[in-house]
Amino acid sequence: MDIFTTLQDGKAKFSQAEGRIAEILLTDFEFAVNASIIELAAKAGVSPPTVTRFCRRLSCDSFADFKVQLARTTYVGARYLKPEPASREPADVAQDVVSKAQNALFLLHRSLDFDAIGQATALLAEAKMIYAFGSGGNSSMIASELQNRLFRLGLRITASADHGMQLMMAAAARRGDVVIGSSFSGRNAELVRSFMAARDQKVITIALTQSGSPVSRAADITVPVDLPEGSNIYHPTATRIAYLALVDILASLVAYHMQPQATATLRRIKQQLVSHRDGDDRQLLGD
Repeated sequence: MDIFTTLQDGKAKFSQAEGRIAEILLTDFEFAVNASIIELAAKAGVSPPTVTRFCRRLSCDSFADFKVQLARTTYVGARYLKPEPASREPADVAQDVVSKAQNALFLLHRSLDFDAIGQATALLAEAKMIYAFGSGGNSSMIASELQNRLFRLGLRITASADHGMQLMMAAAARRGDVVIGSSFSGRNAELVRSFMAARDQKVITIALTQSGSPVSRAADITVPVDLPEGSNIYHPTATRIAYLALVDILASLVAYHMQPQATATLRRIKQQLVSHRDGDDRQLLGD
């Protein structure tokens, strides 16, 4: 049971006294977690029996049971109970988002493992086939972006965000192929399983993930991305920007590694776009 969801959903149904208790829980949960029934009652201006009845209304057997449920709820996601205060003005939001993106890029640049990047570059450039894996809202995008960046260099690559397909592709991969996977948390158990299946086939695996994580430990090579997350739950994670930059770094190095082939393939792609869409070569190489 998520007590705070129950409180939010039941606000309109509470009595005046119950509403005061609920307000304390929603605005000062640290006090509520540590308070005795007498302290909570005093702060809400109600009697201890009123607090007990309120707890039972929340489907708790007693105040003690209520405290256990409350502690579990705050442990799971305390920052979601008291979100970071921030301006809603467009200029302020834009400044916050852009500055955090810049900071993520700065921290990534400062922490890049160039040895791992060099190894990954050589393996990708020489791979017979590349399988790019990622799931969830962020890593599935990174897998697709790897495909988007590398196919235009003349490499054979396919991306998958489906766990079942990833496992089957890993099992079907052959020596000389490469499996590269993205996991922001590093705890994607299905990706770990796919990496293990690939390694059973003597296929090299590359992870873009947090160092020391389960995904990292399952990979042959890890290009680590260890960035702190902010507390504002409403902003998209700036780590996405860092991962996209890392993909661009890898793609650029792969292009330099296989420059003649990459140049020829890029020119053929551009020729088609000029002929059928643009009329000249000043536009972007694909939308």
